[in-house]
Amino acid sequence: MGGTSGISRRDLLDVAVERSSGVARAHVSRVELAPGQATGLHRHPCDVVGYVVEGTVWFQPGGGAETLLHAGDAFHEPALAPIVRFDNASDTERVSFVACYLLPAGEERLIEMLGPTS
Repeated sequence: MGGTSGISRRDLLDVAVERSSGVARAHVSRVELAPGQATGLHRHPCDVVGYVVEGTVWFQPGGGAETLLHAGDAFHEPALAPIVRFDNASDTERVSFVACYLLPAGEERLIEMLGPTS
C-alpha cells in the first residue's frame, strides 16, 4: 500500500478570517485575466483566499502596499475591504489564479464593482 513519504507540505498563507464563524460555504473558482487586464476597484462580501497559478499580478488592498504576486504566491482579500488593484502585470501573458470565496449563509454575490474596469 502507498505511504505518505512522498507527500510534502509548504505553507503559503496563514491569515485570520474575522467572519470565520459565519462561513456557510466555500465557492472556488479558477479565474483568468487577459494580458494587461485590470480588474478595477472592487470588494467582496466575504473573505477570499487564493493562489496564483501562472503569471504575475499587481495586488493592492485598500490602505495596503502594492505587491507583485508571482505564480505560487497566495493572497487574502478581507471581506468588504476595497481592492485597489488585482491586475495582470504583463502586457503579453495571461494570468490564472484560484480564488476561494468563504461565503456566509444566504450570500450569492462573489464581487461588487466599485469603479471602472479596463
